[in-house]
Amino acid sequence: MAKRPQTHPKTHPKTRKNVKRINLALQGGGAHGAFTWGVLDRLLEHEEVEIAAISGTSAGALNGAALAAGLTRGGRDEAKKTLDALWEDMGAVSDMRLDAWMSQFGPATAVVAGMMRASMPFLDSIATLTSPYVYGPFYQNPLAAVVENFDYEALCATDGPALFISTTNVRTGKIRVFTDGDVTTDVILASACLPELFQAVQITDPETGITDPYWDGGYTGNPALFPLFEPQFPQDVVIVNINPLERPGTPKSPEEIQNRINEISFNSSLLRELRAVQFVRDLIAEHRLPEGAMKDVLVHMIADDDLMRELSATTKMVPSPLLLSRMKEAGRDACDRFLAAHFDDLGTNASVDLQQMFG
Repeated sequence: MAKRPQTHPKTHPKTRKNVKRINLALQGGGAHGAFTWGVLDRLLEHEEVEIAAISGTSAGALNGAALAAGLTRGGRDEAKKTLDALWEDMGAVSDMRLDAWMSQFGPATAVVAGMMRASMPFLDSIATLTSPYVYGPFYQNPLAAVVENFDYEALCATDGPALFISTTNVRTGKIRVFTDGDVTTDVILASACLPELFQAVQITDPETGITDPYWDGGYTGNPALFPLFEPQFPQDVVIVNINPLERPGTPKSPEEIQNRINEISFNSSLLRELRAVQFVRDLIAEHRLPEGAMKDVLVHMIADDDLMRELSATTKMVPSPLLLSRMKEAGRDACDRFLAAHFDDLGTNASVDLQQMFG
């Protein structure tokens, strides 16, 4: 079984009347994580929402670390700046206003995605015949320069939102969740380590002295929800989903097949946890558990499956400034729709019908 994090010391109590405290669960998905950037950017403008804890994987881990460090260091405005800096480093132009203006006149998102897909088969064929280990001592993880810029002193501080980062232990095949003082550059790189592209990240367990290789956390928790079930955190878990749960039709081309396999694989752990959440909610509703024995988790989701279905696994690997800008705006729009429709549900009702999802 996965090692469950110890009870987290950060409680982040309510400071104002009518403030809605939430937990965030941020999925991974490469460059598509710019959608989450937009969601967080808009959420930070809504002062009646307070973030108590964050669980992130891969791109969700990068977004979560930037968000947590910014909030701890200087509040909402600083968090917005830290997220902007992250995605500028990831490939966005320095002046996002100019890029947003240009994006209005460029090809449709689906066309841009199609152009990228058309240019990738040759590179994909090379990737299947090579390994990131062929570089030997000359290997450098291209994300390292980005991740090293995080403020780890702020991430390890005792105030601010709790942060949980999911990774996959290659030796055991199990999830490992790192938090607070255990979050380092290597941990975030491990959470975003796709083995076809990056060498496994070696991390030593200080308790056992064993050094193990780690891969992308999306294989075992995309993202992990269970750290957010601790009693000191609020009931509401808001999932920012960037992998479509459903895609109509039958994939037929090699790319379509591989793309759907990718989506199903990286959603499977999340769906298992959501099914477990609904099982517990059913037990509570039927009074089959002692009162207070288990937490009645309220699940919400912010997503734009129509946009994500226009994209593919290929566009996850290409942080085009044009696509990053459009995905940020799509994330802000999706967050606006969520807040308009479900702000009053926070703290009261789940806005995702899990019974229908698994019915």
